[in-house]
Amino acid sequence: MHEIEPFYNWRHMYVAEEDPRSPFFGRKYSEFEFSQTVYNYYIHPQWDDFGSRTLYMKIIYVDYELNFAIIELLGEWNDAIENDIMEMKREVMDLLYKQEIYKYILITENVLNFHSSDKEYYLEWYEEVSEQNGWIVALNMPEATQYDFKKKKLNYYIELMEIPEWRVYKPYHLFKKIDNELMKRLD
Repeated sequence: MHEIEPFYNWRHMYVAEEDPRSPFFGRKYSEFEFSQTVYNYYIHPQWDDFGSRTLYMKIIYVDYELNFAIIELLGEWNDAIENDIMEMKREVMDLLYKQEIYKYILITENVLNFHSSDKEYYLEWYEEVSEQNGWIVALNMPEATQYDFKKKKLNYYIELMEIPEWRVYKPYHLFKKIDNELMKRLD
């Protein structure tokens, strides 16, 4: 797991630790000191800790004019023990929402598994973004993880989509592709 780095090809356009409006503004990273783990496995030091012991993230792009963020996740999404959705909502998403971010693309291809609990934070987040005509998309979630996510009907709040080649897009084009697809579904 220590070799899985957050996507870095957009760093010339956006860097969360250099953005004064980002929850991770001012963070310092080491390229050589591996200190964070998911269970007994060290992860790359560029991932951001937001209060979970099993799930990490990296805000890889934010557009304040178009009100969207692209966030990559790594690890185990565990609401049953860690209440990861609460930590993510309170420590990151609420801060982004205050900056008028209403559309979220969560890159979830490295979310190894999912353990559910209550739906309240999903419902709260969904209702907030819906008031602003926003949405939440989980992109490329592994099949086994999707199974557990769908079993709790959380896909009512977070749309599951597949775009395996998302890395070839520029952030704006990825956003437009997803936004257009969601608008088609509403028609």
